[in-house]
Order: sequence, then structure tokens, then C-alpha cells
Amino acid sequence: MKSSLFFTILVSSMLFMSCNAGSQPVEEKKNPAVGPVTSLTNDSFKSQIFNYEVNKQWKYEGDKPAIIDFYADWCNPCRQLSPIVEEIAKEYEGKIVVYKVDTQKEQLLAQSLGITGLPTLLFIPAKGEPQISVGLLPKESLIRAINEVLLIK
Repeated sequence: MKSSLFFTILVSSMLFMSCNAGSQPVEEKKNPAVGPVTSLTNDSFKSQIFNYEVNKQWKYEGDKPAIIDFYADWCNPCRQLSPIVEEIAKEYEGKIVVYKVDTQKEQLLAQSLGITGLPTLLFIPAKGEPQISVGLLPKESLIRAINEVLLIK
């Protein structure tokens, strides 16, 4: 039941709003990380999240559940999602870790993970397989996903 609910959220978010990751920037705007959101590079992703060059099977390197927001500054839905992600990071500080990846700067990482639509959120439980959502999610859906995928007891 929970997995079908989450799958429904993911599919509807894909239809709701997303940018094509292959699009060219229309206008460059800087969107610095605020608060407890940590920016990831390809190298820090491999050391803190998953070393896709060494491991063939998923092996999360962290000890707390995590969300990774893959975004681009030129993507309007990404800019709309950014403050929601920052609020979530503050509200769940100490329970989950929130990261951001600028796909324009980290093109190798985005390509290696098959990120083709933006925004993309990667939900990583402390144990188990990650789940992905493409498109703009309302805060309520994001909270539901956190509680059902990341904070399962």
C-alpha cells in the first residue's frame, strides 16, 4: 500500500512539472545553499553517498537517511522546489541529511546517474534501495515521502 502510494506520488510529480535536463540555460541565476543543505560534487557524492565507479550494487556510505536535490539554476520548477527543500532540511535536521547537486556544474555525476529531468529528488533510506522522483513536488507530498520512505521504523 505504502509503495503504491509513493509510486503514485512519483508518477504524478513527473507529470506535474519538470525541466528537461538537456535544455540550455536561459538565464544564469545563482541559488546558494542555505542552512543545513550541503552541496555535493562528483567526488563528494562518491565518498559520502555511493561510489558508482567501484560498486556495481547500491551501497550507501552514509548513516542517516538522505535526500538529494538535483537542480539547475535555469530551471523554474527547481527554483520553486529549492525553498521547500531548505525548509525540509531545517525541519528534519538531525533526522535526515539534505544535499543539493547543481547539474550544470556536475554534469558527469548527473550523466552517470541517468538524471534526465529536473528537478530530480533522490530519497535514500539508511538501509535499502533509493527511490527517485522527477518534477516539482508540493511540500505535503515531500513530507509524506520522507515519512514513508526515509523514516520507517
